[in-house]
Amino acid sequence: MNPHLSKLQPYPFEKLRQLFANVTPNPRLREIRLSIGEPQHATPAFIKDALTASLAGLASYPTTLGSADLRRCLAAWLARRYGLHEIDAETQVMPVNGSREALFAFAQTVIDPSRGYTPLVVSPNPFYQIYEGAAYLAGAEPRFLNTLPENDYAFDFSALSEAEWQRVQLFYVCSPGNPTGKVLGLDDWRQLFALADRYGFVIASDECYSEIFFDEAAPPLGCLQAASLLGRGYERLVMFSSLSKRSNVPGMRSGFVAGDAATLKAFLLYRTYHGSAMNPAVQAASVAAWSDEAHVVDNRRQYVQKFAAVTPRLREVLPAALPDAGFYLWTRTPIDDGEFARALLADYNVVLLPGSTLARSAQGINPGAGFVRIALVAPLADCVEAAERIHSFVAKL
Repeated sequence: MNPHLSKLQPYPFEKLRQLFANVTPNPRLREIRLSIGEPQHATPAFIKDALTASLAGLASYPTTLGSADLRRCLAAWLARRYGLHEIDAETQVMPVNGSREALFAFAQTVIDPSRGYTPLVVSPNPFYQIYEGAAYLAGAEPRFLNTLPENDYAFDFSALSEAEWQRVQLFYVCSPGNPTGKVLGLDDWRQLFALADRYGFVIASDECYSEIFFDEAAPPLGCLQAASLLGRGYERLVMFSSLSKRSNVPGMRSGFVAGDAATLKAFLLYRTYHGSAMNPAVQAASVAAWSDEAHVVDNRRQYVQKFAAVTPRLREVLPAALPDAGFYLWTRTPIDDGEFARALLADYNVVLLPGSTLARSAQGINPGAGFVRIALVAPLADCVEAAERIHSFVAKL
């Protein structure tokens, strides 16, 4: 077996299952699960209609590069959303089967273990666990930069030594961040681009939460948009986006990558051998989804409504603050985060994810310890009921 497999930790939800193994939830209350970042808003009917109307496409093998219609649609969306009118649909954009598999496969393409040293992959901490697994399976070592509330969840680039920076080959960014909701600003990108240009590493920007935000007049900045504004170009820069959160179709496994043409040419070669072509019916449904913004605006409206109802109530007992974007509340707990989650389940049958399961010890601390992630993905009434239960629970501690 691949020896790197032994380096993988159990996924956070397996850790959660183990944590709750001997917990009996309060039987008088129905379960409310706010632990998994799985959208629960209804899938728009027009997307399902486009999917079923295109089932004849199942009779043909799809190409890894995707249909010209889909790539043109994605380029048009990038132009509307970020003002990136120069994106070439032939060389700078490619569909993927959800951002998760692409984020993993990208490291397998980018990492070069033949340079005489062990490559490093940098990730925020806490982080989406795929980044760590992708690094290990590519033969690299992860390095974690703690993102802490006292530093407004910004990267502390000084945490890596000069010798470590020289070994960095890939830097994962998540903006808006999971679980913090942090959105990188133009100055953040300027610093990161300067480091990438100095040390020659590739930036993989995970932007799957980019369309969940609170102010219609101020959508989150994207990495390609930042590069364009700074006059940098897209060298060694690739963004990853997805329909899962934007359009409430996580089961469709549809996303795309865009950016540096040279990097994507290598990624296409890898994916061709890996067998990562998108289902033709899913491609057609994706064209429909990316071409419509009305359902996305309504999706955001529902999240805004939930945050407005839940955050003030939780703030009475927890330091719950509205994130920059995304659908998570990331808040400190008055007791150990694991014990908090266990006791909340036992007493009030609400499932939250302990922050320590989403982070690793780095620079002497686990930056997720003492936090919980609350995913406001359930219906409004359930989120409000969960907030009331959490309020009652904390008030009794």
